[in-house]
Amino acid sequence: MSSPTVTLTQCTNYGRGKIAEAIQKHFELLGGLEKFISRGDTVLLKPNFIAPRARRCATQTDPAIIIETARLLKDFGAKPFIGDSPAWGNVFTCIKALNMEEDLKKLAVPVKQLDKPKKCRIGTDNTTVGISSVALDAETIINLAKFKTHQQLVATFAVKNMFGCVSGKQKAYWHFAKGKNADDFCELLIGIYKFLNPALTIIDAVTAMDGPGPIRGRARPLGWLIGGTDPIACEIVCAKLVDVEPEEMPIIKTAKQTGFGCCDLDKIKIVGDSLPENVCTDFELPEPVPIRFSLLHVCKSICKQILLLAGSAVEKFQSRRR
Repeated sequence: MSSPTVTLTQCTNYGRGKIAEAIQKHFELLGGLEKFISRGDTVLLKPNFIAPRARRCATQTDPAIIIETARLLKDFGAKPFIGDSPAWGNVFTCIKALNMEEDLKKLAVPVKQLDKPKKCRIGTDNTTVGISSVALDAETIINLAKFKTHQQLVATFAVKNMFGCVSGKQKAYWHFAKGKNADDFCELLIGIYKFLNPALTIIDAVTAMDGPGPIRGRARPLGWLIGGTDPIACEIVCAKLVDVEPEEMPIIKTAKQTGFGCCDLDKIKIVGDSLPENVCTDFELPEPVPIRFSLLHVCKSICKQILLLAGSAVEKFQSRRR
């Protein structure tokens, strides 16, 4: 296996010029945009839109990352769109919480809910999973993940973000069906990532989340963007940045067991800025909770989602009447 390349860019704030320069640098260091995308391609930009929270919370991929990636692709001649299937609310409520609507409208970049699931065979055991046909129809996917702790998986950097292409509350079902064993659940996550095969992952760690993530943790500055085509190599570098042993992370552990990606830091080529000698040593990891949702949890989750969507529909109707 050849040594994978991971790009590392120091970025201390979300200033548009700084982010635009950093995003462009990541593509250049990995061989240029044309290596990943052809002009005219329809490109899904898959951010982390788990729940409609403001950017200060560091719950979602920051809007500057999404907008500047979209702008770069538009200038290149591609056709980017933003898509996700959040655990709470929908992609439109998440966009609204980040105040991105006007910027995307100016760029003429569409926003799409990752719905209309299609049954797909995932992994070595051919598990049937409902993957959004909206995601499947994209010619290329760019994974715009968020650097966060996760109470069930210690932390999530690259791989789990593609779980958002599983439509609607099926995600809660898979927590129930595969969550009894961490290896089984992580194999599913890896299988989904491999099936969708994003061309590139860029991880937003300018402001990260520690503590009880992935929603209620603490926003804290880290000052990095991490990119690459090997998601496990990216996860290894992310773990190193916050002084976490890769073996503590279920996704990396399962990847090593199944031979997916590069799990050896010594074999990873880091380009751009150097890995710092003094990494973050006070990154607070969460108290672990079970991966598996109870059946009652799944039912409650579905009911809450229905109420949220109904409220959103009423709000949209009332705004039209005004």
